[in-house]
Amino acid sequence: MFEELDALPFAKSLGSDNHSGVHPLILEAVLKANRGHAHSYGMDPLSQETEQEFERVFGKKGFVHFVFNGTAANVLCLAATLKRYEAVACSEQAHLQLDECGAPEITGHTKLIPLASRDGKITPDQLLPHLHRQGDQHHMQIKMVSLTQPTELGVIYTLEELKTWKEFCQTQGFYLHCDGTRLSNSCVTAGISLKEYGEIFDLISFGGTKNGLLGAEAVVHFRAEWAQDMKFLRKQLLHLPSKSRFLAAQFYAYLKNDLYLDIAREVCAQAKRLKEELEQIPEITVIHPVQSNAVFARIPKAWLKEIRAQNFFYVWDPQESIVRLMCGFDWTQEDTETFIQKIKEVRKHHELS
Repeated sequence: MFEELDALPFAKSLGSDNHSGVHPLILEAVLKANRGHAHSYGMDPLSQETEQEFERVFGKKGFVHFVFNGTAANVLCLAATLKRYEAVACSEQAHLQLDECGAPEITGHTKLIPLASRDGKITPDQLLPHLHRQGDQHHMQIKMVSLTQPTELGVIYTLEELKTWKEFCQTQGFYLHCDGTRLSNSCVTAGISLKEYGEIFDLISFGGTKNGLLGAEAVVHFRAEWAQDMKFLRKQLLHLPSKSRFLAAQFYAYLKNDLYLDIAREVCAQAKRLKEELEQIPEITVIHPVQSNAVFARIPKAWLKEIRAQNFFYVWDPQESIVRLMCGFDWTQEDTETFIQKIKEVRKHHELS
């Protein structure tokens, strides 16, 4: 059945970790959940078991709300905690600012205050000039800081940097939010546990889909007073899953036996190997530290079309010929070797032409 699907092209891609398939253990868990009938809307036993797994990895009682994508997770964190006149400070590179199609403003009714950054990281000092009109009725009131960990450029906040932000937010009375679409990767490369993240952040958009899940994200927080609002706002935002056991099954497998760390170790190791191989080619420059599963590199513009014909990737900055190479959970050393060989062939071709 469906033999025609065998003819469809499914080449390995460096474009996004969204391009990869589903980790076999995640898919196995979904299939195991596909037995008999179960209550809907999070009242099934598997959803409750999965919530206990979240409590285990974060080391304390929390509240988990499954949604279908990262935009919904981010917007729900904002909409359920902020008043209509309250704003969020974030990096100008943040997904909230650049890639949510205005959803925080339009759906979450929240103004964003973008702060300049080179690598996606921001500091409390950058926010201080924006605080002089706190209390002014003519001005939006900053109430939350959103940090992306790892940043959109694959760079990680250290534990010390995060603690500095936590102290600053506590002093100012701000909430601290984590856009953690690839948070598991930072657990590996920065040595920061989810338990430590749970002590630092008030709310976490906990990633799944970019980490080998079929399609599931979660909002995690630790305040009972927010849980009731999220319960209703998730429904209004069109992201209450009816057959919630299938989203829960994915996270259950992801967290059980710390599969999330195994996947993170592999993708980060593959990205590091890819970086090392690229650095052996004189014309290529890796421009950001590789601390997650992303490699940003400057590659001669004349080479790009031929290289992309084999393995797709995004040109991040066309003017500077900077590309983003993103390793999915199933990217292998052999894939890197094939990719590098293609670059060398293209390089030789241009040397001879």
